[in-house]
Amino acid sequence: MRLSRFAAVSSSLLLGAVLALTGVGAAQAAETAAVDYVALGDSYSSGVGSGSYDSASGDCKRSTKAYPVLWKNANAPSSFAFTACSGARTGDVTANQLGPLSSATDLVSLTIGGNDAGFADVMTTCVLQSEATCISRVNQAKSYVDTTLPGKLDSVYTAIRNKAPAARVVVLGYPRFYQLGGSCVAGLSEAERSAINGASDYLNAAVAKRAADHGYAFSSVVPAFTGHEICSGSAWLHSVNWLNIGESYHPTAAGQSGGYMPSFRNAV
Repeated sequence: MRLSRFAAVSSSLLLGAVLALTGVGAAQAAETAAVDYVALGDSYSSGVGSGSYDSASGDCKRSTKAYPVLWKNANAPSSFAFTACSGARTGDVTANQLGPLSSATDLVSLTIGGNDAGFADVMTTCVLQSEATCISRVNQAKSYVDTTLPGKLDSVYTAIRNKAPAARVVVLGYPRFYQLGGSCVAGLSEAERSAINGASDYLNAAVAKRAADHGYAFSSVVPAFTGHEICSGSAWLHSVNWLNIGESYHPTAAGQSGGYMPSFRNAV
């Protein structure tokens, strides 16, 4: 009897050791083997700024280094559809990106709202015009986030739920762009950088609130990007790139793999 009990305990300990060594991979495989995953959203999800674009995606600039592809490669879901597109607004998602969603969809990822709020125009204004004009434009964008964006987000989130009622939906936010008091010696003033960071936080809060109200998970990327903002000396974001203006203020490949990928993985 003692021997049998010892053998049983030993077997349990051995099994525990094996699971400790291999459990993460086995658990991931078990959880994702039957997952049907659809990646929606704007340029932060398509991977603008990270290079290695799929030529077939055209102006949508879907990158093989974008976090949805990185997650797909690491987890091998049973199906993967990647419809995120550079420049997308909420209306573009509902009109052009929801085709792959169905009652069989298990997982959806999404970044959206920045283009609706005028992200590109805010940054152009701040780079080219005065500090006062920059801050005024930031405040205008924040007003839009208060008055108009919530309804547009509701439309997207409702459309996703209608087409994929059983899916876990993970909405990701946007990073702060600047490390204040950092290494930058030219460019925007600290007041402008602070205002832009504040606007990013403001947008994230609005997106998170609407996501929560629809029962969706919200994952902030701000913690992952802390220490890797522009002016940090180890930036995971492009500053102004005059040779490729479309990549300005977008995550680099390191920003996708070190910032967005773990933020999404943890939420999943």
